Amino acid sequence: MSNGHFFEDVSVGQTASLAKTLTEADILLYSAVSMDTNPLHLDAEAAEQSAFGERIAHGLLVAALISGVLGTKLPGPGAVYMRQSPRFAAPAKIGQIVKATVEVMSLNPDKKRATLRTVCTVGDELVIEGEAYVQVPSRG
Repeated sequence: MSNGHFFEDVSVGQTASLAKTLTEADILLYSAVSMDTNPLHLDAEAAEQSAFGERIAHGLLVAALISGVLGTKLPGPGAVYMRQSPRFAAPAKIGQIVKATVEVMSLNPDKKRATLRTVCTVGDELVIEGEAYVQVPSRG
């Protein structure tokens, strides 16, 4: 499978990642699509008064990078996202590079499903950790 893996080719311990610099446009577009207009994400003055001292990215915008890895790299095209359990550990901010990584933790051959550890980091700092459960395309 081009740019992806069939269930038969996935193994425990396999990993894949992608990285993206968060931009002002990302924040504005996500806010428009999600209708989350929390000033913490959009208003610099209001965000200065928060515990973070500045604007931060929407947590689910950052978590969406995990979906990018699952849908394009591991397992890749044809994967069906069934469940995600993110734990938000720290904020990501405009201009920072977020790296999303997934690691295959277990496989269910009967259902052609995989459980993956999911992590987003900014440098060495953990931003999100959790687990995803996906249906993986099969050859047969």
